[in-house]
Amino acid sequence: MKLFYIARPEDETMVLDENESKHLVRVLRLKQGDTIEAVDGEGGWYRGVIADAHVKHCRIGELRLLRREDPIPYHLHLAVAPTKQMDRMEWMLEKATELGVSEITPLLCMHSERKTIKPERLEKILVSAMKQSLRAYKPRLNPLREFRDFLMEPRGGQKWIAHCFPGKRSDISSIPGSASYTFLIGPEGDFSEDELKQAMASCYKPLLLGESRLRTETAAIYVCASMRFRHALG
Repeated sequence: MKLFYIARPEDETMVLDENESKHLVRVLRLKQGDTIEAVDGEGGWYRGVIADAHVKHCRIGELRLLRREDPIPYHLHLAVAPTKQMDRMEWMLEKATELGVSEITPLLCMHSERKTIKPERLEKILVSAMKQSLRAYKPRLNPLREFRDFLMEPRGGQKWIAHCFPGKRSDISSIPGSASYTFLIGPEGDFSEDELKQAMASCYKPLLLGESRLRTETAAIYVCASMRFRHALG
């Protein structure tokens, strides 16, 4: 059954947004009386019946909660510099969502080649990836943040910065388990030395992601997959 995305409903009726409505009516050719399933991005999984197959605001009735999905047992926050080519950033968000990332903050760094993003477009990527992977949780996408400002925000749990500078770094396979992780992933030109010093002064620990030099999006996926296996989710 095709899965749709809805905001958490307050009663037994809900209206799909224009994107979901158009896909339901024009692509899937569903009609009034057909049954659909939907997730709310907060763990809820629902079933309902199409009451009005409108191409811009399809109304779903007889909604009932089928189950509430358990969240993964850790909070994974990726703070990552957007890539120069936006399609690589979108691919990263898609795969990170499939692997269970909880929160994403785009970072504006000294060596960043992309200084703007389109949040609406990226939200669509997250919704699509959530549905494709049959998950009921949508990652939180934060606004673009200056690197220094991000470091100043209070943050608990383990905090790591992946970088390519020489020196002692902990391999990601050796970091201890935790209920919360924040990982800083830099742009194509890596973090600056000053940014690395700022992060370490803010209690971020240096992290090694293997011996190869990875692209920004590859490093982010490496982190997501490593944490998933670290917690034996497979």
